[in-house]
Amino acid sequence: MDYFLTEEQQMIVDIARQITDERIIPHRAELDKKHEFPRAILNDIAQADLFGIPVPEEFGGFGGGCFDIALAIEQFGRGCIGVGTAFAASFLGIYPILISGSEEMKQKYLPDVATGKRFAAFGLTEANAGSDASGIQTTAVLDGDHWVLNGTKQWITNGGEAEIYTVVAITDRSKGPRGASMFVVEAGDPGFSCGPKEKKMGIRASATTELIFKDCRIPKDRIIGRAGTGFITVMKTLDSSRPGIAALGVGLAQGALDEAARYAKQRVQFGKPIIAFQAVQHMLADMAIGIEAARSLVYNAAKHIDAHPKDMSKVSSMCKVFATDVAMKVTTDAVQVMGGYGYMCEYPVEKMMRDAKILQIYEGTNQIQRNVIGQELNREYAQ
Repeated sequence: MDYFLTEEQQMIVDIARQITDERIIPHRAELDKKHEFPRAILNDIAQADLFGIPVPEEFGGFGGGCFDIALAIEQFGRGCIGVGTAFAASFLGIYPILISGSEEMKQKYLPDVATGKRFAAFGLTEANAGSDASGIQTTAVLDGDHWVLNGTKQWITNGGEAEIYTVVAITDRSKGPRGASMFVVEAGDPGFSCGPKEKKMGIRASATTELIFKDCRIPKDRIIGRAGTGFITVMKTLDSSRPGIAALGVGLAQGALDEAARYAKQRVQFGKPIIAFQAVQHMLADMAIGIEAARSLVYNAAKHIDAHPKDMSKVSSMCKVFATDVAMKVTTDAVQVMGGYGYMCEYPVEKMMRDAKILQIYEGTNQIQRNVIGQELNREYAQ
């Protein structure tokens, strides 16, 4: 389908597709096997200026929006969502600065992220604060000219690889959600360290670690926005970033369909390619229908969010749920089309199926997203 992209948007797609075909796909199996962070590939992406997509032009970026980011992420997801996750997580890490940071803070951090000189990460999840973000235990106490952070974040993408971390901490527990604030922590700050890399079922190319704060001291001007506005910034951040996860799902599903269809053209049984059998054709057809429907929803949701409407949460959640559920189904069906070969590690759909599961979990489980959608519908139909 023709989505009538602008010349600049088509350029983003073309560049991201070339990097995917030439740099990601040839190395994805090795990165997965070694649990290796794809720094060399990310450097190539940086040289192509794609890290600057969401960064305003005055800070050295492209000045693009959610839709532009989704276009690049979709292509990287087609190759490997481990690489795509590492790329997208840097955007997630700077969204709080873009949304609520001061001009001085933007000037300090955004140019380096736009050029890929430094990567970013987002620190929200804790052992007892996943879907229920109000369970956060990490604290920040003002001590003279410094904030002192104590606590541990869990399952943080780009942990140990990023140089810039945006972190949520409680500054006044008596105020409940209004007592949370956001801060910038830099690699090398005293009292800040990262745990060992987690061993994961999928997206093994991305780094996932704990963030550990033990009397971590940071300058008091590292607070993002005003004290007590942390959860507001978090919600706005996730509303803006979830279409990126959805785009990863679209890209992954497309990659799985490509592999399954090529295999079905080549695999001969009963004297003919298995794509000639109606049972296989119907599976491939359903896969293609789901992917195109997901792509349309993601693209339109991203464009909607770029208009900064009031109903961002519902639309953001809708595209995340639908596209990632499609990715899980399509990758599973791709394995089925390829039969025993699909189950073998030497074929990419085995990895794709393992990778797909995380899309239904991180940045808000799909069950929580359905809660968000349902709550919005309840408000819409209240009268």
